[in-house]
Amino acid sequence: MSEPAHRAVDIDHLKTWIGKTEQDEDRLAARHAMLMAATLGVDGAAVRNAGVLPPLWHWTYFLSAAPAGELGPDGHPARGGFLPPVPLRNRMWAGGRVRFVEPLPLDAVARKLSTVKDVSHKVGRSGDLVFVTVEHRLEVDDRLCLVEEHDIVYKGPGANPERTRAAGPDAPRTEAARILRADSTLLFRYSALTFNGHRIHYDADYCRREEGYAAPVIHGPLNATLLAGLAQELSQRPLREFSYRGHNPAVLGDALHMHVDRTEDGFALASRFADGAICMSARAR
Repeated sequence: MSEPAHRAVDIDHLKTWIGKTEQDEDRLAARHAMLMAATLGVDGAAVRNAGVLPPLWHWTYFLSAAPAGELGPDGHPARGGFLPPVPLRNRMWAGGRVRFVEPLPLDAVARKLSTVKDVSHKVGRSGDLVFVTVEHRLEVDDRLCLVEEHDIVYKGPGANPERTRAAGPDAPRTEAARILRADSTLLFRYSALTFNGHRIHYDADYCRREEGYAAPVIHGPLNATLLAGLAQELSQRPLREFSYRGHNPAVLGDALHMHVDRTEDGFALASRFADGAICMSARAR
């Protein structure tokens, strides 16, 4: 049975989740990192020899393992546990900020403390929007290694708005560029590696009928991971900070042009569609 199309947003009730915490522990297995390298077309031997996780690969660990009976219609775990029970059906990554304090060593046991930092309600062109910000702190041997703020956006059902042109130059001065042409195998492998059951990434009928996408959606964190990797490759040293923001969702069939340009204190990045509209923008240093 599907969830109701819309219920009133009781933002005061949702805000009572602010301050809620949960803890987890995982081994940053080199084997899993090698599978990620194969998925992204990265030299696995180089990753193993470096002995640390590349930027944002920590997203393939600390995986939620909710039983099938506890999943909602969209394939995500049912709400109302750690995350607030937002009554808007569609959920997406909106963006985030990551600070890399120390490297995350392969095969080390890491601990993660997650805290709901903020819950806010806005009204956009497509209706109600609820933003939830979660902080994650990763430690190895009681040493802080990474601090992340992750922004999640919830919105109601219906057709997605027309692609918008985000702020940014129409013809960027590009120091490095690549083109991502994602296929269904890449999306399947990334979903499998992150144990992501969200149906927008693999169920084309669900995408069209329930969430208004023309085809399966390219993962926001996959997009961000590729941008961060490109920035680190250009900088030739580990990143210290990375922030990213999603502007327009990309689906199978979209070719994403990934640009990296130097700034005074680091790099400005963007993945763009063929028409110049921005899918995701980012900053790195």
